[in-house]
Amino acid sequence: MITEAERPFAELPAGLVEELLERSGTLSHRVGEELRALRAARQERRQALRESGLLQREGDLPEVPIPTTCGVDGAYAVERLIATDLVAAVAVAVEGLTPPSEARHWPEPQHRVHVKDERHEEETGTLARAVMIGMELELAVQAPHDVVFLDGSLTTPLIYFNQAMNRAREAQDLNLTSFLLENVERYLLAYRDILRAQRTDRAWAAVPKYSVRREIGRWLGWPERLDDRALLTGLLEPGEFTAPRPLEPPRQPWHLQLELLPDPVRPGVEKLRDEILSLLNEIQVAYYRPRAWLPAIRLEMSSSIAGNKARLASVIQALRSQSAAPGILEPYPIYLADRMVKHLGRAIPALRQVMTQQLAETWTGDVDEIFLNLHGYRTESGR
Repeated sequence: MITEAERPFAELPAGLVEELLERSGTLSHRVGEELRALRAARQERRQALRESGLLQREGDLPEVPIPTTCGVDGAYAVERLIATDLVAAVAVAVEGLTPPSEARHWPEPQHRVHVKDERHEEETGTLARAVMIGMELELAVQAPHDVVFLDGSLTTPLIYFNQAMNRAREAQDLNLTSFLLENVERYLLAYRDILRAQRTDRAWAAVPKYSVRREIGRWLGWPERLDDRALLTGLLEPGEFTAPRPLEPPRQPWHLQLELLPDPVRPGVEKLRDEILSLLNEIQVAYYRPRAWLPAIRLEMSSSIAGNKARLASVIQALRSQSAAPGILEPYPIYLADRMVKHLGRAIPALRQVMTQQLAETWTGDVDEIFLNLHGYRTESGR
């Protein structure tokens, strides 16, 4: 049986498909020109990396045992029903490939989940996303592994929290708003601990899949049209990495709105927020290419990790040991966690159908009311 994925153009008008295919020739030519330009400048840019002191090899770091690892990811979904919204936020932590000498810490994936029905509100997704990232941070801090990988940037939690706290003003009667306000201090404490990374037996590293940042490119005067990851994928040989550099500063100062918090707790949380804002300015960035089949991987970490060769070696070794399978273009535990949480968008409509069936079995009125009011007409999901 032919699946929908095997017939990508099936539902498009024939004329539109023809035009898309016609334009593919122009697109492939432009991409080819860009790749040829990158290849032509490769040796010159590698020399610039060497002279700047940024080009490093695994052998430059001290020998460390293969660390235990864990990957954390999350997702949220909003099922828009006629009568209400069904909202879910989940976080999942998955243990990586275990070194032969180590016992498994977490034989089964760990998770956090928040599920609620809510009134119709445009801001629901923004609030659910903040709850999701908060649960991810808690799982990451509680993981007993040597190296914990987080999906996304270390700056992403602050952005999500700030967006949610701003939108919460317009949705103060939502269950999600109350839940976020009750737990935001715990979430921020976990975030602070990750950014400080004071424990020498633990390391947290954020691994964004997509980034447009150019800390290295701007410093070395490389073309603006390409980000660091695109350039360094072609420049780094397997086993090479760049010496950590400070994170590119934001266009506007970091900010987190906390006015909705109750007066008794707000001063303490504001002090915590100020510490986080200061720590964000100390984030360090490195790129590492563990294998020939992998692109350069962006790493964001605390300065206390980046500035300690043994701790940095542990992160690099963890990435290498968890990047052993061709075809998986990210650390193995992050890949597993990502695949798990991506199914949330499909699971929530199924949950709605179970709810509908359960309610219909005990409903004393016209059962058509149940099927009509719990009809789902749109599912919004994301990371």
